[in-house]
Amino acid sequence: MRGGAYDCDVLVIGGGIVGLSTAYAITRAAPGTRVTVLEKEPGPARHQTGRNSGVVHSGIYYRPGSRKARYAVRGAAEMTKFCAEYGIAHAVTGKLIVATGRAELPRLHALVQRGRENGIPVRELGAGQIAEYEPEVRGLAAIHVGTTGVCDFTGVARQLARASGAEIRYGARVVRVDRRAGRGVAVLTAGGDVVRGRVLVNCAGLHCDEVARLTGDEPGVRIVPFRGEYYELARPELVRGLVYPVPDPAFPFLGVHLTRGIDGSVHVGPNAVPALAREGYGWGVVRPRELAGTLAWPGSWQIARRHWRYGAGELRRSVSKAAFTEAVRRLLPGVREDDLVRAPAGVRAQAVLRDGTLVDDFLIREGEHAVHVLNAPSPAATASLPIGREVGRRALDMLATA
Repeated sequence: MRGGAYDCDVLVIGGGIVGLSTAYAITRAAPGTRVTVLEKEPGPARHQTGRNSGVVHSGIYYRPGSRKARYAVRGAAEMTKFCAEYGIAHAVTGKLIVATGRAELPRLHALVQRGRENGIPVRELGAGQIAEYEPEVRGLAAIHVGTTGVCDFTGVARQLARASGAEIRYGARVVRVDRRAGRGVAVLTAGGDVVRGRVLVNCAGLHCDEVARLTGDEPGVRIVPFRGEYYELARPELVRGLVYPVPDPAFPFLGVHLTRGIDGSVHVGPNAVPALAREGYGWGVVRPRELAGTLAWPGSWQIARRHWRYGAGELRRSVSKAAFTEAVRRLLPGVREDDLVRAPAGVRAQAVLRDGTLVDDFLIREGEHAVHVLNAPSPAATASLPIGREVGRRALDMLATA
């Protein structure tokens, strides 16, 4: 693979919003760089990007100084600007985070402090002030975060693909990677095509750890898929904007929340249950090889041992609509079981360490001729532009020394 034998300079695996943002960042920073994106689906943003609640997060939840905090705060402003520039549907709506029990009040106050440390304007509300924003919502106290919004992330991904100038190959599932010292990488797709590049960027989301191992790098983590199940509210007039519970800091999940999307519909959810496949969008989707891989990872058993009570509650809400409705009523007392209509589920690609630790921050690692994005769940869509610049910078640095 010398000189003209390369098909591209940077080969990106994964056509979700992070992979496409990386391609966009590379061609913006270094015009003339040849970028090829391989995506196994027939179009972009078919998994995490296109199956979330569409929220542009403010960054209030994340540890000050962490990548999540820095990239979410910066990314929210950039995402709003990007949508405005390209005419992509979006709105800055603000959101409420509502405490419904006394035990949640200290955690709510901690979020106020965290928001201030992250440079996010926050308004504290008493119980009587909640109705100013959400007349049907009840709680003991709340905070209003004005910089939160919603947008069409699938539309963003499509625009990134167009604006990047990269070659996007859909229906190109990677089955083998050949990497040789000083000679870049060659990738074989399921269709029999071979694509050669100087540097590989792994943005494969739900399959990122597998792609890292194909490359010959041990990622040190495994992706454990968690399905998030959603309902749509049949009476959307009950909710004006975005309403969240106070999250449990022991988990990277935000709890069942209410989000009015750009189309006016209100999504309710998600919960978080183990998926039986990497793309297991329902209990009926089982892939034995992928499930065996999850069960063989020691971290999966450590999660189950430590958090079985939490998990049992999530499973109960998965199989019982009445239990799910009960969780929603903590925020929205007027909701009825028949107000909830099933909506498409999503799957979170959660990186887990061998000891069972859920990786909290975005995780980017490097190998020879390779950059691997190994943990980029929510708020990665919000933070995709800064993430793309960081990953792109690393790829260009490698390219300069290749």
